[in-house]
Amino acid sequence: MIRVLLVDDHPLFREGLRHRLSLDSDINVLAEADNGLQALAILKDTEIDLVLMDINMPQMDGMYLLELIKEQEMSCKVVMLSMHDNKEYIVAAMRYGADGYILKDVPGKELIEAIKKVAAGKRYFSAEVIDTLSQELASGKQALVTQREQLVLRLISLGMNNKRIAQEMNVSVRTVETHKRNIKQKLAIDCTAGLVRYAIDHGLDR
Repeated sequence: MIRVLLVDDHPLFREGLRHRLSLDSDINVLAEADNGLQALAILKDTEIDLVLMDINMPQMDGMYLLELIKEQEMSCKVVMLSMHDNKEYIVAAMRYGADGYILKDVPGKELIEAIKKVAAGKRYFSAEVIDTLSQELASGKQALVTQREQLVLRLISLGMNNKRIAQEMNVSVRTVETHKRNIKQKLAIDCTAGLVRYAIDHGLDR
């Protein structure tokens, strides 16, 4: 059973979504929230497998909650469910580590499929989202690297080890290791020397 947390500030939309998901015996909508702050409190007290959430919400939006979930290494997967198909939202979701991005106008069958694939450890993106990401990557821009990851790259280029970087950023060594792993995956770089070269080539060492 996939334990799902729905996060959206529109009660009627959540109600319809909950009803559609309840038709599948493998999915259990365990909790709901109408903003990121409320969702964060739920995640701290409830075992959730997957968070299905909107982006634009009051008090704490979906992007910030996504960043917190990934930075704190919570075990739940995150799928963004949004009406926005523009590049800025999609790239931002990828930068912060979303496991999936689905547009709100997808058929219910596709939504169910996405939830199950992401819960199984895979990633899922709507066809329109994939097109946007392909165009962004083809442009040669490294827009998927977050500002915090750029800071990690800069500190690496200055010769700092993980412990020193953790002290500089006021985070744990484990968080630094997570940042480095994510950077390597995004940039397809498999060694620290490669990260240093990337930082120098892109002016991050200054």
